Amino acid sequence: MNGNRGPALAGEENRRSDEDMSTLPPGVTLPEIPIGALRMDGRLPVFILGPCVMESEAFVWEIGRALKALTAEVGVPFVFKASYDKANRTSISSYRGMGCREGCALMASVGRELGVPVTTDVHSAEEAEIAGEYMDVLQIPAFLCRQTDLVLAAARTGRVVNVKKGQFLAPWDVKNIAQKLESAGNAKFFFTERGVSFGYNNLVADMRSLYWMREMGYRVCFDATHSVQRPGGLGGTSGGDGLLAPVLARAAVATGCDAVFMETHFDPSKSLSDGPNMVPFDQMGGVLRKLKAVHLSVAE
Repeated sequence: MNGNRGPALAGEENRRSDEDMSTLPPGVTLPEIPIGALRMDGRLPVFILGPCVMESEAFVWEIGRALKALTAEVGVPFVFKASYDKANRTSISSYRGMGCREGCALMASVGRELGVPVTTDVHSAEEAEIAGEYMDVLQIPAFLCRQTDLVLAAARTGRVVNVKKGQFLAPWDVKNIAQKLESAGNAKFFFTERGVSFGYNNLVADMRSLYWMREMGYRVCFDATHSVQRPGGLGGTSGGDGLLAPVLARAAVATGCDAVFMETHFDPSKSLSDGPNMVPFDQMGGVLRKLKAVHLSVAE
């Protein structure tokens, strides 16, 4: 715990008491964030699910439809995620994606047909402007979370902004990012915890981070699959401990979080990016049911 942690800094407007008061720090209420037709309001975690990268148009449609059906069956709020460009791949030979405007237009089409919000990550101010035409949520990658021009450009689109907390940041450091977003007139944002660098090629997920960021007045997401990543751990690609992703997700939901981010694939061994840390699609239903049960048990 660090004395630099300040008071709640998120906008006072639209604040409300949460249904999951038992997981909130004492005296804290959080802003309700609209995401398309959904609300990030603490009643149930929002599940941000999808593949790491858009491998093809057909693949995006197939997995989007499958996840929509699965989340409707389990009864959890769903935001569909996929990346149009993996700009920070380990190797120059790694697959990147289909490009910004083409990928964003595809995601918007899928979102309209399925009736679900969509999100993707952006890497420059120019990409943020393009993605803002199509996406419900713009995601700022962890490595870029302090890039002021990018953060401001994302905020100025008026879309919800999800900032992944850098692997090099303390939880209380996000207040500086929040101030950048608020300076652009956008109070619709949340932060994602995705692990902290722990030696070489390794990350550790500190559940205290979730509590401390919520204590500051911010909605918080836990990225279960990237928290078990081993960056560059396979030499030319990143490794990971995908079996541990559901374990950490259960711990995060029990600690208290407003969303859970998990990447998935029908066959992670054939994924073009981040396969080792994914939750296989055929296991996702069981994982979601357990996480929903954990949330409801601690919210009683």
